[in-house]
Amino acid sequence: MAGKGVALLRRPDETARLVTRVRALGEAADLCEGRVDADAVLEARRVVTQTDRRLAVSGAATVVALAGATGSGKSSTFNALTGTDLATVGVRRPTTSTALACSFGDDSAEELLDWLAIPRRHALEADPRLATGLDGLVLLDLPDHDSTEVAHRMEVDRLVQLVDMLVWVVDPQKYADAALHERYLKPLASHVDVMMVVLNQVDTLTPEQQDQCLRDLRRLLASEGLGAAEVLGVSARTGEGLDQLRARLGRRIADKRAAARRLAADVEAAAAGLVRASGEEKLPTLSAGTVDTLTTQLAQAAGVPVVVEAVDKAWRLRGGLATGWPVLAWLAKFKPDPLRRLHLDRLGAGGRRREIDPSGVGRTSLPATTGVQQARVDTALRSLADTASAGLGRGWVDAVRSAARSGQGELPDALDRAVAGTDLDLAGHRRWWQAVRVLQWVLVAAVVAGLVWLGSAFVLAYLRLPPLPDVLWWGLPAPTVLTLGGVVAGLLVAALSRIGVVVGARRRARRARLALRRSVAAVADRLVVEPLRLERQRYDDARVALDRARNAR
Repeated sequence: MAGKGVALLRRPDETARLVTRVRALGEAADLCEGRVDADAVLEARRVVTQTDRRLAVSGAATVVALAGATGSGKSSTFNALTGTDLATVGVRRPTTSTALACSFGDDSAEELLDWLAIPRRHALEADPRLATGLDGLVLLDLPDHDSTEVAHRMEVDRLVQLVDMLVWVVDPQKYADAALHERYLKPLASHVDVMMVVLNQVDTLTPEQQDQCLRDLRRLLASEGLGAAEVLGVSARTGEGLDQLRARLGRRIADKRAAARRLAADVEAAAAGLVRASGEEKLPTLSAGTVDTLTTQLAQAAGVPVVVEAVDKAWRLRGGLATGWPVLAWLAKFKPDPLRRLHLDRLGAGGRRREIDPSGVGRTSLPATTGVQQARVDTALRSLADTASAGLGRGWVDAVRSAARSGQGELPDALDRAVAGTDLDLAGHRRWWQAVRVLQWVLVAAVVAGLVWLGSAFVLAYLRLPPLPDVLWWGLPAPTVLTLGGVVAGLLVAALSRIGVVVGARRRARRARLALRRSVAAVADRLVVEPLRLERQRYDDARVALDRARNAR
């Protein structure tokens, strides 16, 4: 793009700004792909390609096209400006669908004309009478835009998109022709800086009629957003106004900015089309409350409440086994452990934590998601997507919704694995259980000792042997104190320990709920929030790129 393209502008920094805008437009088109109207994206890419190519070829030349309807005198004006008889006029007009090119000056315009795909071309030798100030001009005579031949109209449409400047030649009878205004002038209102409207055949009008026609033409153009367009009356037959037309063209050529202005207008129009299709509203805030609602519904669907309840019950069961009176506690061993039943037990032999590779975590035995839970998840997903896309264009809204649901198929397995892989923190906080267990077994030993002592007394009495000496503790027989005291103390310790176990179960359940919620939130962030965030970032990047394309600094 460097090199000859720099000559398109008087100041290199203007070229740099144009290049920046073109790159931003291309970036915006890529970001908007699949999110906005395909025609707007295609037009933006066409402008990017066209601008790149135009900046690379014959930067010093200015391409001006004479366009008009049948009988407007367009070809006669072309011949008058070039001082040739190259363009065939009137009933002798050929049926060819290609344009005719005539270049002024010593610099070759072959590369530029090759890009324009114009085979009929002619280079003028220097003629001080006609070409003064027109060096660097490539003048085109286009086919009639209202031709009955479709190929002619297609050629006009093609070149209207490529040339640097357009001179619309109209006549007093058809200057208000709807086909011209609706198909070309009004859609090109943003290109007013590179357009000129020439009223030909003014020699057929009186001065008053000429003034009236020019005023009416200017009024009509102003009503269509083309009030800044240059309007000039000429006569290709008599030469009236042609010197003024040459002078105006000469100023445009000397300025060396017509091509840049045309390209800038193309970029502006394409960017505006993308803005209309994409929208320019700022992204709505993605509230933490909406994400939290989604996490809550996913946690419900993942069976977190069931797991939390199982943690509470498992802690109570295990605490009872560890701190209860051993004579009765063994009965609790026949009760199923809630966590083991759900395949969520992370404790190995001896109560030590068993490390689990998250990648190898198997499925749990949690109940399947109910229809009500799934409906709540769907509602939460929809609410999150609606909040995240509020105010955006339809295409972007659909893209955000699709992004929010892109991982929905993975959610059930991912949530199950997240729950299975969550450390429920049941391995610690149990040291006092060991102390109580030791105490309970000491008390059991006391009971056993008391029972043995009492049994020995019965045996000695049965065998008529001398009895054991009487031992009193607190005025009571020692064996009785050991037996009854051991039982009462064991039950009392078990009851007091039960209070601690229940408090600990509630604390473990709360912590398990938080840990499980964090695991579920991580899954929600990876499969829902992150894709949604990336889509929102894409929209924001597109909006910023479009802003650069329209207002490069």
